Amino acid sequence: MKNDKTVKLLIMISPFLAAWIAVFIGAYGVSPFLVLKILLNEIISLPGFQDIPEKAIVLDIRLPRVILAGLVGVALSGSGVTLQGIFRNPLVDPFILGVSAGAAFGCSLTIAFLPFLPIQIMAFVFGIASVILTYAIARTQGEVSRLPLILSGVVISAFFTALVSIVKFLVDPHKLQNIVFWLMGSFSLADWRMIKISAAGIVASLTPVYLMRWRMNAMSMGEEEAKFLGINVRRDRMIFLISSTLAVSLAVSVSGVIGWVGLMVPHLIRMMTGPDHKSLVPLSMAGGATFMIFADTVARSLTNFDIPVGIITALSGAPFFVYLMKKGGKESWGK
Repeated sequence: MKNDKTVKLLIMISPFLAAWIAVFIGAYGVSPFLVLKILLNEIISLPGFQDIPEKAIVLDIRLPRVILAGLVGVALSGSGVTLQGIFRNPLVDPFILGVSAGAAFGCSLTIAFLPFLPIQIMAFVFGIASVILTYAIARTQGEVSRLPLILSGVVISAFFTALVSIVKFLVDPHKLQNIVFWLMGSFSLADWRMIKISAAGIVASLTPVYLMRWRMNAMSMGEEEAKFLGINVRRDRMIFLISSTLAVSLAVSVSGVIGWVGLMVPHLIRMMTGPDHKSLVPLSMAGGATFMIFADTVARSLTNFDIPVGIITALSGAPFFVYLMKKGGKESWGK
């Protein structure tokens, strides 16, 4: 029991430790002592402190990027653990269900042809449309089980990816470069304005998930069992679905398409702490922030170029998915 509490505590504080380390790691090294001095000066105005080039690197480039990476990690991982719980399927995440592809189409459509519309709204509209279509197709097979849901997600994801390709084919070449780079996932454009928008939206969208997380324990046992315990399954599933889709759509609108985080992190946390959603949900959010900060730090530190972070998550996510498929027969959730 004591070890279990220690593990949970370490997971909860890991985003702050990862953020602290990430701020002074990069192509231009900044010492931890200097980072601390710069941050303290912003809070209490240290006497005799003079502006130095490292201040701009820390406050205007790295810190916004680290915070935005953490927020996106919270959104993707929190949505992943939510979708896995309500669909009783350990292989589900926003990327596999087609939410990311739908949101990406909404964003690319806005960038290319509808710049007067808020990119976040279009991302949400097509994100929620994709998950509804995925669920509707899976329902044609009767009970929504693991294989039909995954196959439906693959179909819808391919459909929206094709629509994105049409947009790229028709768009102005100058906008095309922005869309292509954005689709690979990156935090290179992070700034404080973007953080304010995404933080407000992600916190608002995931608050219902956090407050109602105990109900996922009942829903993950099955629809009939949840109804027996007094849970309004249809209403709660819709709340969870809208909340998680909104969080993913916001994440996609500020960072592009970053896959596999919502699949990997909840599984790793579940292996370490157990399946109780009362602790699994907040721990997955914290773990997602840590993983995304780590992945982005690797992406911007490996070479002199800024590697899109979506490449890093895909390289780690694909082997992990294969591992989960091999373990599939031993899962306790619906087959």
